[in-house]
Amino acid sequence: MRKMTEDPELRRLLWYVLGATRGGENRARIVKALRDQPANVNQLSTRLSMDYRLVTHHVEVLSKNSLLHASGDRYGRMYFLNPWLESHFEVFEEIARKLKFELD
Repeated sequence: MRKMTEDPELRRLLWYVLGATRGGENRARIVKALRDQPANVNQLSTRLSMDYRLVTHHVEVLSKNSLLHASGDRYGRMYFLNPWLESHFEVFEEIARKLKFELD
């Protein structure tokens, strides 16, 4: 019997975005950071010690795949996890573990 929280579409999407493309570990770090605290690209860049343009790229990939939600305009735009991802976060954690990502 399948868990009530199982979402096969999200599982496939996360495997693609994190495991099948370059930059998956950086995207996973961004997702984890945004779960801890919503932020704009500049804040994420500082918090994760990543280049601003690199963070911008990964945030765009995550947003285009409906994993992030943005609020605000341009520079100050804040990013949040999509409620779909937030409510199934254990799937993200499981995939990140299987990919052996260092997220702490």
